[in-house]
Amino acid sequence: MLIADDDPVTRSGLGTLLGAQPGIAVVGRAADGVEVVEQVRRLRPDVVLMDVRMPRRNGIDATRELLREHADPPKVVVITTFENDGYVTAALSAGASGFVLKRLPIPQIAEAVRVVAAGEAVLFPAALRRMVAARPLDSAEALPGAALTGREEGVLRLMATGLSNPEIAQALAVSQETVKTHVGNVLSKLGAQNRTHAVVIAYESGLVVPGLPGA
Repeated sequence: MLIADDDPVTRSGLGTLLGAQPGIAVVGRAADGVEVVEQVRRLRPDVVLMDVRMPRRNGIDATRELLREHADPPKVVVITTFENDGYVTAALSAGASGFVLKRLPIPQIAEAVRVVAAGEAVLFPAALRRMVAARPLDSAEALPGAALTGREEGVLRLMATGLSNPEIAQALAVSQETVKTHVGNVLSKLGAQNRTHAVVIAYESGLVVPGLPGA
């Protein structure tokens, strides 16, 4: 894992504490988005824990560049102080796999890193709803023309509640392989970078409305 944060105390503290967690190896630290891109080229980490407000190049632009430059880019987890940080929503749309709050206990941040490394998303639906409602993005019209089937739309709604593939399979009484196929179709039709980006689009488009049952 690579840690990117412009505050040296935060960067050092996260590196030391997360490096002591089971299954996590911190291979590098970066002070800004330029260093992130350079170190990913050299170190090839599986996950980047990315602050968004950094000098020279912010975490949003760095995330876009990583996804554009690498055929198999690292997973990006945005780490932020505030749940209503509009930059986080933009980073998710740029391709980040999820976000965590800096105030969370270290074991929870470590678990988020493991989950993302395994290919799942890290979502905090309530916080995500607030961010999307406060700062709608340009992808808001992506869903109406996506031609999702009824089942694909249902899967997307469940994704928006933060359910994993096994949980969606249980809720719909279908196999996990079937859910995986539906999720893949949803991402392809929406042009989403990952399932987190698909959920952002679902909220922005109005398919999932904050405050309504199931949202």
